[in-house]
Amino acid sequence: MPNVDIKRLKPVTPFRKIAIGTWQTAYDPSIYGTLKVRADRVLKYIEEFREKTGRKLTVTHVVTKALALAMKACPEANALLRWNRIYLRQSVDISLLVLMEKDGRMDLSSTKLENVDQMSLVDIVDRLQENVDRIRKRKDKSLEKTRQTMRQIPSFFINFFLKFIAFMAYTMNWNLKWMGVPKDTFGGAIVTSIGPLGLDIGYVPIVPYSRVPIYVAPGEIHLDAVVEDGQVIAAPTMNVNATFDHRVVDGGHAAMLSKTLRDIFEKPYKYFDSLDSEDQPAPAPEPRSELQP
Repeated sequence: MPNVDIKRLKPVTPFRKIAIGTWQTAYDPSIYGTLKVRADRVLKYIEEFREKTGRKLTVTHVVTKALALAMKACPEANALLRWNRIYLRQSVDISLLVLMEKDGRMDLSSTKLENVDQMSLVDIVDRLQENVDRIRKRKDKSLEKTRQTMRQIPSFFINFFLKFIAFMAYTMNWNLKWMGVPKDTFGGAIVTSIGPLGLDIGYVPIVPYSRVPIYVAPGEIHLDAVVEDGQVIAAPTMNVNATFDHRVVDGGHAAMLSKTLRDIFEKPYKYFDSLDSEDQPAPAPEPRSELQP
């Protein structure tokens, strides 16, 4: 069984070949962007969702689902590189970073949600809470095994070890569950909210061994001056900050992702059916190939 369910992208455009050949590793192909979105409609939706379901839906949950729908609409962004060839992931899986505290020390971990494009917001809230509780209570067996392995690796050896694990798991596409390495550990994107930290703008660095091409960091919601019907009004806005691996994602892909994200934030009731009783989203934009204009 392979580590990642993928399908090779063919043909690859000349630009994509040049991009792959230009950057030999994921240490330097970062591109950054910030999308400012109106948040008033989403905040209203979240308030009504909480009243109806009793679940603590947050902007992070909405961004995660919106990103999943955007990736579904732009499948070429849901990819990884193997042997300088692009392979498309066959499911939309997204990881979220989890803040942990023990003995007064802070640490970061992550949890992956699979097939997020097919999950309802209710499912996302429940699954994420369940995963976070398990991680913070140290009951995630796979994660604890990985953490124990990391403690045993000498510091001077850690760089080689991470590169070796990434090579076996992604380049060779071997399933390393027997080593305590979860299948496709991080999925196709990572979301981490910086808004609770009081930050508007911040960009997540590309993590080379994760083979993730998309990192999204929602910022703090605050009142801003916006133009509506020719009048300047105060409305809540939020920055959605993103880092992309330019070997996989270019401006065209970023524009498609941004368009879907903005549309979902401006029309949450269109995408999330009646406060998400079963969350039947409206059809996302038709998937497009980078070969299309």
